[in-house]
Amino acid sequence: MTTPPLNLPEGILLIDKAKGRTSFSLVHTLRKRLGVKKIGHAGTLDPFATGVMVMLIGRNYTRLSDRFLSSDKEYVAEVFLGITTDTYDCEGQTIAQSPVIPALEQIQEALTYFQGEIEQVPPMYSAKKIQGKKLYELARKGQEIERQPVKVNLHTQLIDYHYPYLHLRVTCSKGTYIRSLAYDLGLHLGCGAHLTNLRRTRSGVFNIENCINEEALQSSSFDLQSKLMKYEG
Repeated sequence: MTTPPLNLPEGILLIDKAKGRTSFSLVHTLRKRLGVKKIGHAGTLDPFATGVMVMLIGRNYTRLSDRFLSSDKEYVAEVFLGITTDTYDCEGQTIAQSPVIPALEQIQEALTYFQGEIEQVPPMYSAKKIQGKKLYELARKGQEIERQPVKVNLHTQLIDYHYPYLHLRVTCSKGTYIRSLAYDLGLHLGCGAHLTNLRRTRSGVFNIENCINEEALQSSSFDLQSKLMKYEG
């Protein structure tokens, strides 16, 4: 007599990732909470970043990851002008500083170069693979190799500017690095820059307003299964 298969939960779970969390730690937590081994996501976030993580629960949904990964995404980004880091973000080491303070008009003019289809060079500190090796693994060994620019599509909007902080809203296609945007913007302005905060507010059709927070994720009394969504596409 064979044991019938367990009716394991499956679906899409939207989580507002907390700062300091890794994407893998979310997978680990959900495996324990839901009792499901097969869990993936539709796009990672760096540990210092927050916001929408589309978690795919169960085999039927992890198989759809490529479909969700290709969706456009929206971010609110904080860029610090005057300091460049090796990782292009706040987790790296300072490699250059500049006393140049751009005027608001210069910021607005610079942003016109970051609209529509552009070519962007992936950062060395990224999970992108070249010849089978992840770039960040080479970067940690002090190696830097030539990276070919990639075409991405984005719309960049100024929210606020009070030097040294620049706040932007960015809507972008798959494969866009907001850290590279901050770095390239700093080059264009002649002052250098790095990314200090990043919040993903939308991933495809999924918005931050529909996400559960860290408190709910950690609470044993919160019914995670009630928040699982089915995909109708």
